[in-house]
Order: sequence, then structure tokens, then C-alpha cells
Amino acid sequence: MVDLNFGEIVLWELMGTAALTLLGCGVVANAVLKKSLGYQGGWLLINVGWGFAVFISASIAAPSGAHLNPAVTLGLASADKLDWGKVPAYLVGEMLGAFIGAVLCWVTYKLQFDTHDEPANTRGIFATGPTVPNYAWNLATEIIGTFVLVFWILTSPGVTQSAGALPQFGNAALGYAAVAFVVIGIGNSLGGPTGYAINPARDLGPRIAYAVLPIKGKGGADWNYSWVPVVGPLVGAVLAGLLSQILPS
Repeated sequence: MVDLNFGEIVLWELMGTAALTLLGCGVVANAVLKKSLGYQGGWLLINVGWGFAVFISASIAAPSGAHLNPAVTLGLASADKLDWGKVPAYLVGEMLGAFIGAVLCWVTYKLQFDTHDEPANTRGIFATGPTVPNYAWNLATEIIGTFVLVFWILTSPGVTQSAGALPQFGNAALGYAAVAFVVIGIGNSLGGPTGYAINPARDLGPRIAYAVLPIKGKGGADWNYSWVPVVGPLVGAVLAGLLSQILPS
């Protein structure tokens, strides 16, 4: 990754995160909206779709390091792997991109939104929500899921060289596909209680988009819950960053 200025970081993160929410919200829309070909595709389709969304969007945002997630940005800074002065540029790009991608998802599926017979229940296409509301336990779920993601990013082995000069690729051999598999694993194992935001921008940006988009008959954005998928991932990321610093290398 080359050393980028503020505007370049914003641009790459914006494009990558826009792709993330376009494709991620898009797979949920495909599975939920009744006049879509993917209707009733189920939880596994959604998880796999989000995983591939991560792979594609991270590949796009590779020049900036492909954070795509304020929790990843904060985790790297907490682990002393990112200059704190660059954090604002990443956050701006991530939030703007998340909002733009969600709007593009709505544009793609507008006719399906218009003909969906349960428009009040479409918030879940854009933002997460708990199956059993309890802010404390919902927060714990998001902390744990995000900790797994960020701790894996911070500790996952990259390319090393053995004594015999043979490369040991570790997870680097898979490139961004590796983190996509991690996201799918988190979704399948830990995503059931809250829909696994594990990314404040991924949840808040589309939630804002849902609040302002002209979706006929839509429900509320559930602002009372909206802090949980923001605070939980940030706490989990900081814990992962701090722990990674005290572990023996």
C-alpha cells in the first residue's frame, strides 16, 4: 500500500464501501423482496452474498488498505498499525460510501420495493436488528463478533520465508478471499441474534439512507437501537487491538 493523502484515502474507501453496501444490502433485498428472483433464498444466501461483497469491495479499495469498516480502522490504530492522523480520512470515506451504496441498492430494486406487499418490514434490507431486543446482550453479541473479525485481521499470518528460502504464504495466499470466509463464518456462527453488523458504517450509513429514501409505506429506522451496531463493533475492535499488542509475537 502506497502512502496516500487524505483525499485519496477518502476516495478509495468511499468506492470500496459503496460496493460493500450495494452488494451486501443487495443480496438481502434479493432474498426478501417478493418479486425478486432470489426471494426466500434464506440466511445462507445472505451470508455468502455478504462474504463475496467483502471480497469484491476489498479488492476495489486495495490501494487504501481496504478497511471498509470504522471498527477495522480503529482496531488497526489501537494496535499501533495505523497513524491516528489518518483515521478521520478512513471514517469519512467509509460513511459516505456506505450511504451511497445503500442508495444504489434501492435504485436497483426500486420496482421490487414498490410492489412489495410488506413495505413496513423493509428496514432489515438496509440495517441490522435483534431477534430478541435487549440492548446489553445485543451489544455483547456485536462486541464478540467484531472482536473475532478484527483480531483475525491483526493476527492472521501473512507471507514469511522459511530457513530454506521457501515462502510460507499463510492466509496471504487467499488474498481478500480469506477475510470473506471469516465474515461468512461469523455470520453463520454468531450472526443469528443481531444480524451481525460488525461494522458501524455498514449499519449506520444504510440506516440513514433508509430513513431518507422515498420507499412507499416503509417503517421507522429504529434509532433507539441504532447505537448498538455502532458502539459494539468499536468496543470489540479496540479490545482486539489492545490484546494484539500484549501477546507475544
